[in-house]
Formats: sequence, C-alpha cells, structure tokens
Amino acid sequence: MTLKVRFAPSPTGFLHVGNIRTAIINFLFAKKYNAQFILRLDDTDIKRVKDEYREMIFQDMAWLKLDFDQSFKQSQRLEIYQQAKEKLIASGRLYECFESEEELNLQRKSQIASGLTPIYNRNALKLTSEQKQNLRHQGLKPHYRFLLNDQPTTWDDKIKGKITYDGRHFSDPVLVRASDDSGSSAFVYTFCSVVDDIEMNITDIIRGEDHVTNTAIQIQIFEALGAKPPSFAHLALIQASTGKISKREGGFDIKTLRTQGYEAMSIVNLLAQLGSSDSLQIYQDYQDLIDNFSFSKFSKSATNYDISLLENINQKLLLDLDFNNVKQRLTELNINQQISLNFWNAIKNNLNFLKDIEQWLAICFDKFRHQNSLNDQEFLKQCLTVLPEDTTSENAWQIWLESIKKISKRQGKELFMPIRLALTGKEHGPELKHLINFINRDEIIFRLSI
Repeated sequence: MTLKVRFAPSPTGFLHVGNIRTAIINFLFAKKYNAQFILRLDDTDIKRVKDEYREMIFQDMAWLKLDFDQSFKQSQRLEIYQQAKEKLIASGRLYECFESEEELNLQRKSQIASGLTPIYNRNALKLTSEQKQNLRHQGLKPHYRFLLNDQPTTWDDKIKGKITYDGRHFSDPVLVRASDDSGSSAFVYTFCSVVDDIEMNITDIIRGEDHVTNTAIQIQIFEALGAKPPSFAHLALIQASTGKISKREGGFDIKTLRTQGYEAMSIVNLLAQLGSSDSLQIYQDYQDLIDNFSFSKFSKSATNYDISLLENINQKLLLDLDFNNVKQRLTELNINQQISLNFWNAIKNNLNFLKDIEQWLAICFDKFRHQNSLNDQEFLKQCLTVLPEDTTSENAWQIWLESIKKISKRQGKELFMPIRLALTGKEHGPELKHLINFINRDEIIFRLSI
C-alpha cells in the first residue's frame, strides 16, 4: 500500500511558522517512508479566501523546496461533497436542523444555568416531516448536523499515544451550513476534509494538536462513510515567546521572513527540530533531517518559537555555506558584483543575513565617505605617512600598525578605532587586517584625509 500524507492550508492569510511546520513534518515523513505528499487548498470559505493567499502558498512551498506530488482545491469538489452529504442523510447520520443562532444561544445558557453540559439537545430529531415542511414555508433554511454515536472514540496517536473521547460529551457537529441565496450549501471543513481524505486514500494525517477534538469527530464520519480512518499524529503547538502566532496577527508569516532575508533552510532547520528531543543541528539540505526523522522524538508539550534562535541559526548556516552556493544565492538576490573566496571569508562572520553583504561591498569597493572626528584628523594624517605601498599583502595591516606605533603614543582602541571609523564608518565589523586588502590604496588615503 502506498502511504499518502497531505498538507491542507486555508488560503485565508499568509502561511505562518505554525502551519508551515506541519508542512515540513509531513514532507519529512513522506521522504522518509517513500510516501506521496499532497497539497490541498481548503478554500471553501469564499468570504475570506483571496487569490493572493493561494498564490503565496505555492511560492512559499517552492521557496522552502517542499515539493508535492499533487495539488487540488476543495472549491472544485463541491459535487463530491454533495454526494457524500446525500449518503449520510440516507443512512440517518446527517439530519436537518432549523434553529437560529439566537435560539441555540438561549439553549446553551439554559443548560449552563441548570448545571448541564451545553451541548445540542437534538430536538431537531423530533421534528416530523410536516413540521419541517412548515418551517421551510416560513422561509427557514436547514443546516445539517452529524449524529454522533454516544460510544467512546479511541485511536493510537503516533505522538500523544492512546487518546479516547466520549461521544456523549460532544454536540452533534454542523457539517453543512444553511444554503445561501444561490442555493449552494456551505460545507464545513470537518466534513470536506474527511471526504477528501477518503477520495485521495490518505493513510496518515499529521497536524497540530488543536485538531485533536476534530479527530474524535472525524473518525466517526470516516466510519459512517464506510471508510477506515487513517493513522493520526498530532504535533504539540508552538507558542511565540512574544506576540501571537496566527494569520490574523501577522509578523510570523513565511513571506515576511523571506523578505527580511532569512535563508529557507534556516526556517526548515528550526521548524523541523523544534519540540523534538534532538539537540539542534544545522543542515544545509533536507537529507539529514529526513534520515533522522522519527515521531518518537517529538514532545507532547507545547514549545516556544523564538525569533532570536532563528537569527542565530541563520548566522551559523551562512558560515557553513559552500562558496558556490554563496555566489548562486547572490545572483538570486540580484547582487551582481563578483566576490572572491577571500572576501567572503573575511566578511562572513559579520553577516546576519546574506543581503548584509551589500554594505560591505559598498564599504570596500565604492567611494564610501565618513566624516572623521576633529580630535582624530591629525592622528589619521600621521598614519598616512607610514601607509605601506602595498596594501594588498597579507601582512599589510601588521606592517602599518607597527609603523604607527613608532610615530604615535596612542594605544589599543584609541589607536585603531579612528582608523576603523575612517575606513568603514562602523565600530564593529571584519578585522582591519582583511579590509585594507580590499579597499583601494588611494581610497584609503582619501578616507583618512577627510
């Protein structure tokens, strides 16, 4: 049997680190066990779905190299959902309800006041055909609830272990909302997802633990439609150390992280290992992550997502980046200036993001200008009198430094900081012994003379 998994985002906002983590784990599982990886767009919420969100899902997946075998939209499968709806009605598991939201709210308040669990009372099951017809004549449109069995629902979760829910504690869920003015039924995610998983022969569902309750309900829907439920694995949620991870809050979306300059593999490294028992490793590609993948490593408890950790990973990833990959990435960033391996080795320790290289290219190769302090101008002119003729040699800085010490009483920071500021305008950065090899000698003279 071919294993199949799916990632099912809703294009109602940009993908954020929470749901792309689910995509990454599904992808690793697929590659580890030679399974098919399906992308499903849950786009039946026509009021909130936008084309830009649909398109960005594909862009984010491509950027992260999360290659899928097949993709489809739920909005193109309404006829299939209608057929499944009719099947459940015929079997007596889907029934019409006519209560308004106000009536349901009153019912819940009354139950709470009486010390009862606020679940649907199934009064609609008592309606006769004549009563239903009368309600329709009054202009009321039915919604449809799924009749849950009152028996316990149990499954062996690949992360959380054995889970049991008692059907008596749930309201019969609405699977189909009342039709709109066009007569189209509004199928609910809980229902469509099961129908799709059956049609696509999904064998393993890997998703966040916020779906655990859905799973208890959906297992009964699978069985009511005559299908064997897939295996389930529910990932503990990730929490933001600051702010809230959600589409509506924003700030944690993949589009923003890409724009800020994070490497795709930095995001993959963090999210693939977050909440696992492994110590964080930094890989340049997926293969080691695939080889090391195991559900047994994932914690049952929520874990924090910290942007500072992502920044740290990004820095370390850049340090280990192969130089040929560096040149390719610079081309992708439209940075067309050719750099040498020596230049890369000199500045890479000072990069948080690869795009930061632009400022060091400008400092080393453009006509950079910094207004030197009045207190340092005379000292800098002194330094120029002993500037080596060859500033490109490996020991040029050491020769110059020794010569400066012979003509000046300055020491330590008081000596080198004015030179650093004159050459770069920055108090921190690559070592001067490297920088003067790349800055033209005439340019060094000009900068120290300002």
